[in-house]
Amino acid sequence: MREFLAQAAAIWVSGGWAMIALAVNALLLFAIGLNVWLNLKSRGARSVPESKWRSWIGNPGERKGFVGELIGYVMGATSLESLRVRFTELHASEVAPFARDLRFMKRAVSSATLLGLLGTVTGMLTTFSALAAGSGGVKTMDLVAGGISEALITTETGLLIALPGLFFQYHLSRERDHYEAFLAHLETACMQHLCLSRGSAKAGGA
Repeated sequence: MREFLAQAAAIWVSGGWAMIALAVNALLLFAIGLNVWLNLKSRGARSVPESKWRSWIGNPGERKGFVGELIGYVMGATSLESLRVRFTELHASEVAPFARDLRFMKRAVSSATLLGLLGTVTGMLTTFSALAAGSGGVKTMDLVAGGISEALITTETGLLIALPGLFFQYHLSRERDHYEAFLAHLETACMQHLCLSRGSAKAGGA
């Protein structure tokens, strides 16, 4: 294990300064992605069957979990207009932060490939500088090898960050879309229930 860590550290150092930027980029990318995934998971929109949450709309005592709290909040509205306002607030507080974080992840994925390319360029510049200034000795060959190593390692690291990050961001985007569709579906169901309740109340009063 100690030998493996030493080899990993040596490879990391040979990648040059671009590896620091790539490490920061990867940390931000996957930390934000993990936060989005945990927050979406905690909503539990997929874990509650539609038949159940539809029954919760008219039965406050049966509501459970985060979905039950959402229904309790929106069904506190006394009119269709106030119901729309509450769902607008939900979209602003629930969906908008996910969209913001996913946009950042998308930029971080692009940045990873660009940082890897920048490391490639600096590595090749080091190589050409060594060839231009050297006389073909061992020292020159070491500089050339170091420049090529820097160029290849940063390119590989950038791709190793960008490819999983891209698939992770795509998966989270699909989960966010599903959650947004769930809120839209819930809004329609709540409006229908409110309209039917008001219609029944008017019929009973007549």
